[in-house]
Amino acid sequence: HHESKDRHSPKDECQRSIPGTSIFHEEAASSLLGCTLIPSLKISSTMFSRNILCLLGATFLAHVSSFTTSVNYGRLQQTQSPSWGLSRPTKSRQSASGLYMMEVVECDVAIVGGGPAGCTCALYTARADLSTVILDKNPSVGALAITSHIANYPGVDKSMTGQELLDQMRKQAIDYGAYYHRSQVFMIDIEEGGSDAYNKIVYTPDGTYKARALVLATGAMGRVAPPFPGEDTYLGQGVSYCATCDGAFYRDAEVAVYGTTLEAMEEAQFLTKFASTVHWITPSAPRAEDDEHAQDLLANDNVKHWPLTRLVSVQGEMGGVTGVEVKQKSKDENEVIPVEGAFIYSAGGGSKPITDFIGSKVDYKEDGGVVVNEDMETSQKGVFAIGDIRNTAFKQVVVAASDGCIAAMSIDKYLKGRKSVKVDWIHK
Repeated sequence: HHESKDRHSPKDECQRSIPGTSIFHEEAASSLLGCTLIPSLKISSTMFSRNILCLLGATFLAHVSSFTTSVNYGRLQQTQSPSWGLSRPTKSRQSASGLYMMEVVECDVAIVGGGPAGCTCALYTARADLSTVILDKNPSVGALAITSHIANYPGVDKSMTGQELLDQMRKQAIDYGAYYHRSQVFMIDIEEGGSDAYNKIVYTPDGTYKARALVLATGAMGRVAPPFPGEDTYLGQGVSYCATCDGAFYRDAEVAVYGTTLEAMEEAQFLTKFASTVHWITPSAPRAEDDEHAQDLLANDNVKHWPLTRLVSVQGEMGGVTGVEVKQKSKDENEVIPVEGAFIYSAGGGSKPITDFIGSKVDYKEDGGVVVNEDMETSQKGVFAIGDIRNTAFKQVVVAASDGCIAAMSIDKYLKGRKSVKVDWIHK
């Protein structure tokens, strides 16, 4: 590691500080801003991060600068969380006022995406003694996870499902020291020209991650269908694709969730904690008796199911979303459900590279894939892209894993100042 001597972080350590909050109480934000927030205004996570945090500036940092800790990365404890069922840190951070404080984690390698490419990359970087964090939106919705059987991955019995293979890949990476965290990334940033080596920044609803190298491995299952009328108009003003990012803005409000995928059901389940009513709109009629996720969702008193119902459009006014227009199969006329938020998860199994959180930080091909060189490095130094996000014709698990290996070796060369890659590392 090329680190300044005054930074007390050995190879297996990441620094943590707590300069922000993931969810603001209205009164707290108002007192810091010196103004009154409009309760009816809905602000998306991206708008919130870019605009509100900028307004808080030095005043906010002064309020929370005392919340700073340092932990040994290699000894970071993980536990089973009842809400997610996946590995999460054992300790949460709260200020004296009771607000949940967002953590800032510094690590060598941050990997966005927990598919075969991301897990393979994490396996190799962790074996190379590089502190590695995998940020994964949902382990059950990727191309491999939804594959019923694996017939052409070397050494794997054809009876194994894609989910089982992915679970093994994830466990292997964690066993070698990678830290897996389930969270949706809504934005990245690269600080150029500064002296801080941890200049690749990844923003999630519950934490910010600063890394020396960043890996983009979110795949290519993005929606290819055109947006519903009004969807793009009110994006960020009531239309959202991330309940964990924006759910808290809809406390005691009515919201709509459209979609039958596992992601849609989990996001709707999350919204039940905040919304007065969650209108679950599904174009088909999920058999709750055969699906435990549907059972759990429909068991909530504040969930109203609209089966065999199509979403027609999102309606709104200058202040944001006011309702969704739907068409029930059993009725001749369309009707409008009054809601303040519309969470749309309509099309699983798309083929568009998922790059919305990246913006213009890297170069793209005409087909939307991220441009990389032979080392899997993008147009931005220290930022790598692997797997289907490159949008090649070879969308295979073995190719994604190969990309992850190449990127990991390139990262090791990049961070340790080598002129050539080291073939493998001896792990004791």
